[in-house]
Amino acid sequence: MNKKQKGFSLIELLIVVAIILIIAAIAIPNLLRARMAANQSSAVGSIRTLTTSNITYSSTWGNGFAPTLATLGGAPGGAATCNAALLVDQILAATGQKSGYKLSYNVGSLNAAAAATCGAAGGNTFAFTAIPINLGSTGQTAYCSAEDGVVRNDPTGAAMAAGQADLACIAFASLQ
Repeated sequence: MNKKQKGFSLIELLIVVAIILIIAAIAIPNLLRARMAANQSSAVGSIRTLTTSNITYSSTWGNGFAPTLATLGGAPGGAATCNAALLVDQILAATGQKSGYKLSYNVGSLNAAAAATCGAAGGNTFAFTAIPINLGSTGQTAYCSAEDGVVRNDPTGAAMAAGQADLACIAFASLQ
């Protein structure tokens, strides 16, 4: 071989690969934490949007809070009714999932029932909850909001007890 031949030796290539692996080992956990923080911020934003939409629904249609999460959605381009209020994104209203969080809706209280049809009296309390789909991967904290509009969090990511609507949410600590 000619001594003036240009190129990299195997040792030089291994050193470059090792440096790239070290940088990746440092960057990937930070990327995952940033993604989880973005998911949690999205969940808080969704809870705020849903809470505001439900209060708007109640004041617009005058029959209490929406009976289901799907009631707050509806097909785009259609006319808003009390069964399809067009207040939130159709996909969020239909699936209840966004950015690694499962959003659920509880309406009513022990002495109030949800409205099944337009014009009937709806629930007088509600709570939206956002629970991480994969705790520790898509999110670490659970969030909820009741009719008072305050977004609260549970750092353990635990689910709200079913059937307690606003009572369980109010027990969570409010976000600052």
